[in-house]
Amino acid sequence: MITLKGVDPRMIANNITPYKPTHPGEVIREEIEYRGITQRRLSVQVGIVQPIINELLNGQRPITSRYALIFEATLGIEAEMLMRMQMRYDMQTIRESKVWGERLKQLSKRELIP
Repeated sequence: MITLKGVDPRMIANNITPYKPTHPGEVIREEIEYRGITQRRLSVQVGIVQPIINELLNGQRPITSRYALIFEATLGIEAEMLMRMQMRYDMQTIRESKVWGERLKQLSKRELIP
């Protein structure tokens, strides 16, 4: 968390949690749309079947390190950036889930046994 003297940390842009996390597939989808590449064409070029491409681009499947490297090689989108986005998406989604959110709250209140 970034802190500045005299500034509420919640008011610093880098400290704000987005309302809805961005799945890295959205970035890839916007890029291929901008370039005029269809999902079918991308599927053929990268060697990933179209249903998987569709799930990746619609946020229904996570971007793995292998997929990130494939998109880096074919589209020039940095693999590390896609992986950071996926990690942030996963963390925020888990924290906001009812089951995991409650479990994490309970765990944070427990004292560790030495």
